[in-house]
Amino acid sequence: MSDPFGAVLVVAFGGPQGPEDVRPFLGNVLRGRRVAPGRIDEVAHHYELFGGVSPLTELTLRQAELLRTRLHERAVLLPVYVGMRNWHPYLADTLAAMSRDGVRRAVGFLAAAQRSYSSCTQYRENVDAARVMLHEAGLPDVAITYVGDWHTSSGFVAANAAHVVEALGRLPEDLRDRARIVFTAHSIPVSMAERYPYQRQLEESARAVAARVADLRKQGSEVPDPGPSRAAAPDWALVYQSRSGRPDDPWLGPDVSDYLRAETATGLAAAVLCPVGFLCDHIEVLYDLDVEAAATCQAIGLPMVRARAVNDHPRFIDAAADAVIEAIERYAGGRPLPIVAHPA
Repeated sequence: MSDPFGAVLVVAFGGPQGPEDVRPFLGNVLRGRRVAPGRIDEVAHHYELFGGVSPLTELTLRQAELLRTRLHERAVLLPVYVGMRNWHPYLADTLAAMSRDGVRRAVGFLAAAQRSYSSCTQYRENVDAARVMLHEAGLPDVAITYVGDWHTSSGFVAANAAHVVEALGRLPEDLRDRARIVFTAHSIPVSMAERYPYQRQLEESARAVAARVADLRKQGSEVPDPGPSRAAAPDWALVYQSRSGRPDDPWLGPDVSDYLRAETATGLAAAVLCPVGFLCDHIEVLYDLDVEAAATCQAIGLPMVRARAVNDHPRFIDAAADAVIEAIERYAGGRPLPIVAHPA
């Protein structure tokens, strides 16, 4: 397949790789934000519980390598680079390496399925800042053209659904049909949510995954493509986690633990937590769900299991490859026009 691109750039959040990295990493994440010192200490402790290592880096590098392999299997012989916003490998270093390797145009894949400022636009701004640094260093520019929306793509939906079905199998048999799938995502300020399709896209992802879970349970095994749903979708809800803003600022809710307490009081029998707003089982998933939400469920007597994020599931890798190839085919007849401003 001929195309106007020389590489793929996967852009992700980044994460510390040891105890000595935690405070500098959080300094990068929180730069320019008003955050109480106590909150920084609290978040640092979350990382320290896991040895100061976020699985995000290892998982993202694995996703990128599998994406490269999948693209090569489909005759798209492009290298795949990884650049992180907040830790090594930093975006600026990755763009510089791409430039030195002769890459002049690349397909950008942001490690977030649903769009908001913090999950999409801010990443693009960081890429643009890294491109300015290329110019300042006297290196040739690397133009980035981003993939389109893929939050309801068949592979992304299938990977989440497969992990939900696996999690359901860890509940006592008499609870499986009564369990509610509780989809979780990172909360954002309401003012941000009003300007971006984040909440709508999360609802669309959750609805598609729930429908796919119904099909998988009816069929008893995973099949290649979701297609139209044939079975009644299980009970589900969308909640939020990992809020980090000032207490007096309105953020999207309900909070996952608040929701579980309230619903258990009105008869919720069991819950399957599915982090549909995350692509990796990183610290915010491991702590906020496996530690904090799990403790809430134990305290209120609610049976709960947690589905894995998509991680390196083969169907998620298919979804990423599909998105990249779609972007390549969009410009198969010529070079993409330069973008001077990013739409919401």
